[in-house]
Amino acid sequence: MSINSQLECDIVVFGGTGDLAMRKLLPALYYLHRERHLHPGTRIVALARAEHDVASYARLMRRHVSQHVAKADFDATIWDAFAERFSYLSIDAGQRVAFPRLAKALGAEPGRVRVFYLATTPNLFAVIARHLDSVGLANSDARIVLEKPLGESLSTANGINDEIGKVFDESRVFRIDHYLGKEAVQNLLALRFGNALFEPLWRNAHVDHVQISVLEPVGVENRGDYYDQAGAMRDMVQNHLLQLLCLVAMEAPVHFEPEAVRNEKLKVLEALRPITGMDVQDRTVRGQYSEGSRAGEALPAYYFEKSVDHDSNTETFVALRAEVDSWRWAGVPFYLRTGKATSQRKSEIIVQFKSVPHRLFPESDDQLAGNRLVIRLQPDESISLSLMAKSPGRGMLLQEVDLDLQFDKAFKRRRWEAYERLLLDVIQGDATLFMRRDEIEAAWQWVDPIIAGWNDYYRTPKRYAAGSRGPDAADSLLERSGHAWFDGRPTKRRP
Repeated sequence: MSINSQLECDIVVFGGTGDLAMRKLLPALYYLHRERHLHPGTRIVALARAEHDVASYARLMRRHVSQHVAKADFDATIWDAFAERFSYLSIDAGQRVAFPRLAKALGAEPGRVRVFYLATTPNLFAVIARHLDSVGLANSDARIVLEKPLGESLSTANGINDEIGKVFDESRVFRIDHYLGKEAVQNLLALRFGNALFEPLWRNAHVDHVQISVLEPVGVENRGDYYDQAGAMRDMVQNHLLQLLCLVAMEAPVHFEPEAVRNEKLKVLEALRPITGMDVQDRTVRGQYSEGSRAGEALPAYYFEKSVDHDSNTETFVALRAEVDSWRWAGVPFYLRTGKATSQRKSEIIVQFKSVPHRLFPESDDQLAGNRLVIRLQPDESISLSLMAKSPGRGMLLQEVDLDLQFDKAFKRRRWEAYERLLLDVIQGDATLFMRRDEIEAAWQWVDPIIAGWNDYYRTPKRYAAGSRGPDAADSLLERSGHAWFDGRPTKRRP
């Protein structure tokens, strides 16, 4: 992509000294600059309460960015040119009095695109929008980017969206979910809608079940004050996992353009069978990690983490069985799980196809596995399809073999990080990979009753040792249907 296709713009990052900015946003902007995807006239303004001048902020920024880009990709000359794009303002985003300074720094340039990225807590979203409007910065050329989670429930999300909507119309609001910018997620769409092979099989007649897992070996680390209010359901399920489910289950859009794609995702969310009341005991698992160990290192219990209430019942692990009530997916369980302080780091989607209807080869194992499509988002992005093939030698003994697409081997170019793609989409005004307001509402409408059911019938989470696979109840959730989580071993066959 040439620089001539880019818009000259201002990128304003609220929370410019925070963890998200330093680990994700600034490295992504560095790569966009390095590969000439930013217009030469694009400026970047970082805002935070910390007292810095431009020079001290540049030093802070360099230290962090150099740690979060590949060592071979960091070039001092390129960095110096990149740093010239930056300015820094020390302001309290919650105080209107600070915003005239921002307006003065940006200047009056009608028609210039401005991207306001709110890498802050959600309670500041509406406040910042109002303050931008008060100084004339929320005009028709301005775009606002909101990080997840948006609110803590349907009512709080609606409150934020209502306030944002008073200032920015929906076409200029970009609700970001970085999972949708991952290369493997993009390839899921290419796999489904760019190949004739899978479409006839992508339905309940041939798919036995689907698993979506996002697991992390780390605990809450320094996010205890936030996480103890959110929990795994609000932090991960309501956004990341449901968005991945939508991409697996959606129908083909008429056109690959923002509203058509988002219309199809919304239909999936609206078709999710509600989980209400005592259903939470049968269809969900709520867990919290206790003390444990990994590689001989002692790991603390969640309730001993920094800024966490010692009596907390906040869940750090969720597993659930979702069902999409549509003609394509009726009867197919979608198993979702996410957890912190687990034994592995992985994000992947498993589409388990049904086994052959008749055992033709008596020498083979009676538990002949169905074909399995594995879409791995991290740590190593790849797509593999397991097939049954004859084992070398006499007779017809079958065994599983994998057809693998490993992105780092198939494509020699550097793979883009999710935030690179998403930031460039915001600059270009492409909302395809961002969540529309009605998607947010539909997700909360499904999640809120689960949280309410937990409060009434499932208040105490199941304990699991830090460094383990998670609570035993998560295995039982699948075993009742003859299934098992795929953790590098074959899934069970439905009886």
